[in-house]
Amino acid sequence: MQSPAKEPRAAGAPIIEITDLHKSFGPLEVLRGVSLSAAEGKVVALIGSSGSGKSTLLRCINMLELPDSGTVTIAGETIEVVGKPGARRVADEAQIRRVRCGLGMVFQSFNLWSHMTVLGNLMEAPVHVQKRPAEQVRAEALQMLDKVGILNKADAYPSQLSGGQQQRAAIARALCINPAVMLFDEPTSALDPELQGEVVRVIKLLADEGRSMLLVTHDMGLARSIADQVIFLHQGRIEEQGSVDEVFGATRSERLKQFLSAANHP
Repeated sequence: MQSPAKEPRAAGAPIIEITDLHKSFGPLEVLRGVSLSAAEGKVVALIGSSGSGKSTLLRCINMLELPDSGTVTIAGETIEVVGKPGARRVADEAQIRRVRCGLGMVFQSFNLWSHMTVLGNLMEAPVHVQKRPAEQVRAEALQMLDKVGILNKADAYPSQLSGGQQQRAAIARALCINPAVMLFDEPTSALDPELQGEVVRVIKLLADEGRSMLLVTHDMGLARSIADQVIFLHQGRIEEQGSVDEVFGATRSERLKQFLSAANHP
């Protein structure tokens, strides 16, 4: 049975909309009714202590984790999930493949395929999932490697790259699917301090280009410098949200004040 045609998205509609999202792992309730929206072309930074639900929220957006309840809508299309908690499944595999093609995910652990060159990593999804012409994809992949500053590593294997170079390759790979939204899960946390700067530079470049991004980070300097909206998660709920000035400069929540104080004085 053919899926119904997707309705055109209204002008100004959120690129990501999450409504009353819940997720538990056994008895541990990680997300407790999270609702948020992210405007197109804006950067949303998710901050909070370890275990607050930030990464789980990001993984629920592209259905790497299936929420127990609530909805996730990407570019006007709500992902249909069915079944009771503990036995949830995506209702339409074709839909989730299509939606994921619009989401560029960058993990903290790079997740590059070790048996492929850097260029091969970038070309894999556009050629074999999106079925785009290999020569066109190759040209675009080389442009992306140039953008992130590692064009000279196109024929290298991941093991021959530094951590910072691997993460920049992972960002370039995500960009190669021409995503509507970039999702970053702690993109600098696995890197030595001297390597973080080169990855931050690339993320700031993407923000300056007006790319829609959702960024989970412990780096308050990065959040301050690129975010249009900051969301503070605490124990699976949104404790506070607003602009950079509102969240960092006019903090209302006592818990957020404690978090920021600890982040500024580790």
